[in-house]
Amino acid sequence: MTAERVLMKGNEALAEAAIRAGCKCYFGYPITPQTEIAAFMAKNMPKRGGTFLQAESEIAAINMVLGAASAGVRAMTSSSSPGISLKSEGISYIAASDLPCVIINVQRGGPGLGGIQPAQADYWQAVKSGGHGDFHILVFAPNSVQEMADMVVKAFEKADQYRIPAMILSDGMLGQMMEPVVFPEISDKMPEKPWATNGHGNKRKHNIINTLFLQPDELEASVSARSKKYETIVENEQDAEFYLTDDADIVVTAYGAVSRICREAVDEARKNGIKAGLLRPKVLWPFPVKDYQKIVPTAKSILCAELSTGQMIDDVKLAVNCSVPVEFYGRTGGNLPSADEIIKKLAEINDSLS
Repeated sequence: MTAERVLMKGNEALAEAAIRAGCKCYFGYPITPQTEIAAFMAKNMPKRGGTFLQAESEIAAINMVLGAASAGVRAMTSSSSPGISLKSEGISYIAASDLPCVIINVQRGGPGLGGIQPAQADYWQAVKSGGHGDFHILVFAPNSVQEMADMVVKAFEKADQYRIPAMILSDGMLGQMMEPVVFPEISDKMPEKPWATNGHGNKRKHNIINTLFLQPDELEASVSARSKKYETIVENEQDAEFYLTDDADIVVTAYGAVSRICREAVDEARKNGIKAGLLRPKVLWPFPVKDYQKIVPTAKSILCAELSTGQMIDDVKLAVNCSVPVEFYGRTGGNLPSADEIIKKLAEINDSLS
């Protein structure tokens, strides 16, 4: 039997997929352009065995996530750029507690209040850890409504597997656009969580969630153990999509909404005799270094396109060991580049290679 395709907004598809994935607690606070997530959860979670709570602030919401995650519940929060900044301390506490949860950032322009249009200027905040201390979070980067649904399911699964916070780094374009989506089949069976603080029934020792270590050696041991876990994640969870890169002289690299525009630009560039391809990171942390290494032997130049003044570009340069020239094209303020703008930049690079 073929699964039904449903036309939905990105924000709503993500929220529906989260409920299907077993999210039982959602805590949030309204901020554009992600408010549809909270509205969908408010309407649907009470009907489907879940709990929705609009917190008094973003800070309260992330700490409620910490409490629910401690009890072994699949918990989620969502916000947009300034709201994620407010959640940063709580995210650090959740990471230090080795707790799984899912955090949605539907990015808007910044800094400050900025604007409500799409942006990608939260890359550093997401992949370089959105809070204090030595820690990482998993960061997924969808580029379609279908991937918004698929990746939130994967985010819950990987968060549980590694006991780590996972973030969906979306943007205002993906959150607001409508596309057909097919929701994936999901098992009703949730993973066992023997570490959870959900009552011991006199059958095991008390579980304690703690992030305070007053003895330096004890804290160092905790940080070192977590770092070994991150090494495992780096080895196993890198992911990227290749498009026409096998013979490409110029490889465009972009994630999220911009990658859709870049794919169109690559197709048009090919028609104009420019051998272009696209490498799209689907996971931003761990950054897909292995995939970038695959294009090093053949690529003559890389074009990094972002909705920022240039944040992912440093990771791209490091991924190729600076052995391939990396150019940049970016728009900010909520402006999206057109395919023609990318094609023009590709033509300039192509001329310089002649």
